[in-house]
Amino acid sequence: MDVVLHGYRFSVYTRVAQLVLIEKDVGFQTREVDPFDIEQANTLSKLTPFGRVPILDHDGGRVYETLAIAQYVNDAFDGRDLAPSDPMAKARMFQVISIVNSYAYLPLVRRVFSHRVFRPLMGETGDESTVAEGLSASAKVLAALNDICNEALVLASDRLTLADLFLIPMIDYFVLAPEGALALAEYPNLSRWRVAVSQRSSVQQTRPDLASLGLEE
Repeated sequence: MDVVLHGYRFSVYTRVAQLVLIEKDVGFQTREVDPFDIEQANTLSKLTPFGRVPILDHDGGRVYETLAIAQYVNDAFDGRDLAPSDPMAKARMFQVISIVNSYAYLPLVRRVFSHRVFRPLMGETGDESTVAEGLSASAKVLAALNDICNEALVLASDRLTLADLFLIPMIDYFVLAPEGALALAEYPNLSRWRVAVSQRSSVQQTRPDLASLGLEE
């Protein structure tokens, strides 16, 4: 019953799926597929009607959409349970995931990281107005997450959940932009959470190799 994860090495959502699999101690194979490459996009269209990564194959079944993959892996395999049993804590976990998907990904990753870090590494010019727009929108997101950290039902040092695994790839990319790092520093609870979760082996193991694109540590 091989587990195969189709994904793009620089995708935050592929990294979420990798983190969940590793934290559940599930062995898996990775098949690289770049949704931005025309030829590979044709392959990807055969795996999912929406042309997005990641996609998980297991035991003859296929699951796409990251939250569905995360929930499937958590339920289908032994190991630590990555969802709280307490109803309010579980609600907070899904609340964080919803914030990440609905409000964090676009400003933190697509605007700040992509235009300040990724595009220049690819030899392209980032758009300053897009970076500024992303930073402006990020303030409300970071403040909300900081409050959730303070409550400590999730994003807490003593209990890893899917909330942590959805958020850390976004924050990791965001702080690679100098302005992103400065913005995060304004939120002490969230900053402490990032330091703590960054020590996990799974987080270090799945960090994308941006150095291959020319990024200097």
